[in-house]
Amino acid sequence: MKVADAMTPAEDLVTVSLPGSRDDALEYLQERKFSSVPVVRDTEAGERYRGLVSRDDLIEHPDEDDLAMLMREVPTTTADATLHELAALMLSAGTRRVPVVDATDDGTLVGIVTITDVIHALAREEVGTEADVGGLCNGTVNTTYAGTPLPVAEREIGLADVPYTVVLGDDAEMTGMLTEVDIVAVAEVVEGEENAGASMAGDDEDWKWESVQSVGNRYVPTRNVEFPDEPVSTFMTEDVVTVSKRKSAVEAAQLMITNDIEQIPVVSGGELAGVLRDVHLLEAV
Repeated sequence: MKVADAMTPAEDLVTVSLPGSRDDALEYLQERKFSSVPVVRDTEAGERYRGLVSRDDLIEHPDEDDLAMLMREVPTTTADATLHELAALMLSAGTRRVPVVDATDDGTLVGIVTITDVIHALAREEVGTEADVGGLCNGTVNTTYAGTPLPVAEREIGLADVPYTVVLGDDAEMTGMLTEVDIVAVAEVVEGEENAGASMAGDDEDWKWESVQSVGNRYVPTRNVEFPDEPVSTFMTEDVVTVSKRKSAVEAAQLMITNDIEQIPVVSGGELAGVLRDVHLLEAV
């Protein structure tokens, strides 16, 4: 199967254009719940691809307004590449979305192919594999307590470098799932002032995202990403879909597509035994 068979063609894409601001991308990501958006620029030769802006970029750099400074370069592919080649590229580059460019002009965006497109192909059995969940899942699980304030849980997710946390209740059993998508949906960028020469000890108390660098005893404008100071249980998904280690990669892919999720807790003998992320399924392609 070729990338051309799985990608979203350029005419069906929503893009953000240079010059632009962070709000252009943030609005798109919050409304569409995508992980990133392609950035283009109009030139005399037509529209040209310039990079991607992800939800992580926006949250990690709340003081940056310029879209050009927020976007990142990622590897590209062509429409005639195979899905096997694409999966290998995604794994090696650690990217979820790969721009598809013209084979003779790498500045022309002809489409975008995402990890979800690969999972769709796997779910439809258009990619042959005999892999099972037990051989693909990660036995290390990121967790948080249901009563944890959302800003704290967000930081836990960031430090763990995974896009989810399994939520545990008072009995230490799984009671829900919280993802980056849930967090971005309620993120707000708040402007204010900080005394740059003062102690930064109060930052962690307020659960602020970024500390202000000391530049002397004066006030400087700041921007902080803030989240509702309510417990994780308010924002988590309670009806969690799970999968057993014995299920096939195809069955797991079908569960992800049907339930519109990017990770599934793995259970064995009724106990939480790991998490299968969509990125793990790339190894089955």
